Amino acid sequence: MSIEDWRSPSAYVYTRNLSSCGLAWELLRRDPDYRADHERTGSGSDLESAAAASVRRWGLRFRSRSRVPGD
Repeated sequence: MSIEDWRSPSAYVYTRNLSSCGLAWELLRRDPDYRADHERTGSGSDLESAAAASVRRWGLRFRSRSRVPGD
């Protein structure tokens, strides 16, 4: 995170141009419960089930992976 003073309005000018998804991410990534949960599950060997748990717990959605033609 930035070292700017969080109380300064200039630290948040960039949020004016965020999409609704971008703003939701900015808020979620600051949530202490989400951060703690991510620390617990983000480095596990079973990332697919950790992602599924995050979807249920936090209402997250992930983009599909690009597919290589012929796969």
